[in-house]
Amino acid sequence: MEKIYIETEFIKLDQLLKFANAVEGGGMAKNVILDGLVKVNGETVLQRGRKLREGDTVEFNHEKYIISKEEK
Repeated sequence: MEKIYIETEFIKLDQLLKFANAVEGGGMAKNVILDGLVKVNGETVLQRGRKLREGDTVEFNHEKYIISKEEK
């Protein structure tokens, strides 16, 4: 499981996939989300603008990511 550190209150699902280099770009992020290939906290999510906060987990392409607040 890879930790993704954010400094803000939340990050949108499509932005997370790009930030984690799980997809090549925004268009690909949109497609994999709308195709039902991404899970958030164990549930398939079709909203690319879904807000992810600290503690949320994302599963895509046999990888898991957990959102964590930036350590200061």
